[in-house]
Amino acid sequence: MIITAAEVWSVEMLLSEPYDIAYENVDKTVNIFLRLETDHGIVGYGCAAPDEKVTGETPDKVLSVINEIIVPSIMKADPLRSSMLLEALKGKLKGYPSAMALLDMSLYDILGKTCNIPVWKMLGGFRDCIKTSVTIGILPVNETLERARYWIEKGFNCLKMKGGTDVDSDIERVRKVREIVGENTEIRFDANQGFSVIDSIKFFEETKKSKIEMIEQPTKRDEHDKLKCVTKGVNIPVMADESLVTLRDAFRIARHELCDMVNIKLMKVGGISEALKINAVARSAGLEVMVGCMDESALGIAAGLHFALSCPNVMYADLDGHLSLLDDPFKDSVLIKDGKLYPTEKPGLGI
Repeated sequence: MIITAAEVWSVEMLLSEPYDIAYENVDKTVNIFLRLETDHGIVGYGCAAPDEKVTGETPDKVLSVINEIIVPSIMKADPLRSSMLLEALKGKLKGYPSAMALLDMSLYDILGKTCNIPVWKMLGGFRDCIKTSVTIGILPVNETLERARYWIEKGFNCLKMKGGTDVDSDIERVRKVREIVGENTEIRFDANQGFSVIDSIKFFEETKKSKIEMIEQPTKRDEHDKLKCVTKGVNIPVMADESLVTLRDAFRIARHELCDMVNIKLMKVGGISEALKINAVARSAGLEVMVGCMDESALGIAAGLHFALSCPNVMYADLDGHLSLLDDPFKDSVLIKDGKLYPTEKPGLGI
């Protein structure tokens, strides 16, 4: 089998619900898509969701490296030799993890379709669905409560609240949300690097009764000692997100016991292949894993879902980045029922 043609295009998608996090307002996203054709009639799809603040990429740069580096390198190549292709491009695509993820998932899609089985089963098929959290951005208290009610009515029972700009406001919002959702709804909190160590401990102490499930990336991504201080200073799991981008980061986090959990996002680590390596490090170190996402098409969400379903220690999912996208060209790539994500039963990534 060889790759005979490639099509690359970008899509700007507005969000039906713009949101604020600690360092930016988000009202739209740009995703870049890849379609690979083979001489066997099998077609593979990939998606990149670059984010300058998280992945260090801009859409224009990603589009450029795909057209100028990736496509010329893979034409007439055997797509089933994914390790060879990805390793050959790793040096050239250093600093472009979402571009690597795009190629990686398109090759997995071809492999699954060649084998005529879904990727999640091909990788081991540990579970067939996973509960996902849904995100509530930084909003005034009343609007936060409205969003919480909205998601509960939609059948979700796991909320991820954003914060990090004002610890006192964050404490109030968490308390109020717990009051209206009751004890059976999980609440996770993401500070997006906005807290100091003192803020983090204060937040923990004053939300104890609200029973937060975890706190994500409280301190700056490169302030490893401060992240460790928070981990040692609170009695709820602390998760690294922005601090984890590479396999080397995973080793650092594990070796120095910087946190209790890690958030693996395909777009920031470079795809399923790299995610599996990072997950192996996390599992060997006893770190729990959540699979996360950017504001990305359901195609990217599908790839994250297939990875999550295959790994026993990926216990949590935050795969809601597609829910508020308007005009997503791959909107039917995953299924949702009662707050859980299911893959389609189609081969490959289910496209």
